[in-house]
Amino acid sequence: MAIVVRIDVELARRKMSVGEFAERVGLTPANVAVLKNGRAKAVRFSTLEAMCRVLECQPGDLLEFVDEPADDRTPSST
Repeated sequence: MAIVVRIDVELARRKMSVGEFAERVGLTPANVAVLKNGRAKAVRFSTLEAMCRVLECQPGDLLEFVDEPADDRTPSST
């Protein structure tokens, strides 16, 4: 996936556990794991806002675009 989620980096910088983060954001630890592992298909802006508020960071600190080589992209149906 071209979007890399960097929640683990921000949690480590703040020495915050996944459990504490999940509780403060209002997510389950399982949903935080889905986000951290890049398995989420979408993130609500309200959730992103809560994550940024808890971690005192910007959305760009949590999400990064990494371009994939053309061979790895799934062709779009037209």
